[in-house]
Amino acid sequence: MSDRRREALEQEHRPEVIERRLRAPSRHRHLPDAILGGIDGCVTTFAVVTGAFGAGFSSTVALVLGVANLLADGFSMAISNYEAIQAQREHVDGVRRTENRHIDLVPEGEREEIRQIFQRKGFAGETLERVVETICRDRETWVETMVSEEHGLQPVGLSPLRSALATFLAFLVVGAMPLLPYALPGLEPTRQFLASLAVAGLMFFLIGMGKSLVYHRPVLTSGLRTLLIGGAAAGLAFFTGHLARSLFGVGP
Repeated sequence: MSDRRREALEQEHRPEVIERRLRAPSRHRHLPDAILGGIDGCVTTFAVVTGAFGAGFSSTVALVLGVANLLADGFSMAISNYEAIQAQREHVDGVRRTENRHIDLVPEGEREEIRQIFQRKGFAGETLERVVETICRDRETWVETMVSEEHGLQPVGLSPLRSALATFLAFLVVGAMPLLPYALPGLEPTRQFLASLAVAGLMFFLIGMGKSLVYHRPVLTSGLRTLLIGGAAAGLAFFTGHLARSLFGVGP
């Protein structure tokens, strides 16, 4: 590690910087929702485009099917994300209520749970008892510790509505990109498909690069991996459409 990077790392770990970072909300809180929506949106519309091209449908049919799937699937995915996060929040709240009730009914049993949790982490003797006393002194800290340590749940800070909106908007914006060449007049079907292919490939690669911000992966590797996944989905749609045309006479 270079001296400059080490110095920057040391600056990030000064006490006041750490305190400010822990207090601040996550800047990338809804980025995973947007990435998920963007990938699914691009896969959805480009799969429609490739399937229609493989089956020999006209550009108009591909555009209509693409827009219909873009709106319907985007709405469905946003609602699913909303319900999933809302259910997770309700589950955590239910566990909190249960732990509060247990503290009222069997406080010593709950203290013993805290004691054994931190004993398994390596605390012992007087240090262990001070940890137990400190945690159990504050009821909210006590409950949250039980939620995270006993049940393996993390406090849910996400807003279901905001997550759903982030998913829906990313789905629409990114998913609309492969359809743009089909909305341009004057292009023959093959050129429209190739242009859509190029746009979709660029979207997959850029989304993969965005994933590296969340999951801390190499930028190029993440971009290429997402591109390959999207390409595989598009290829499957193309051959499905082509097979349907050959076997069942589906087409213009």
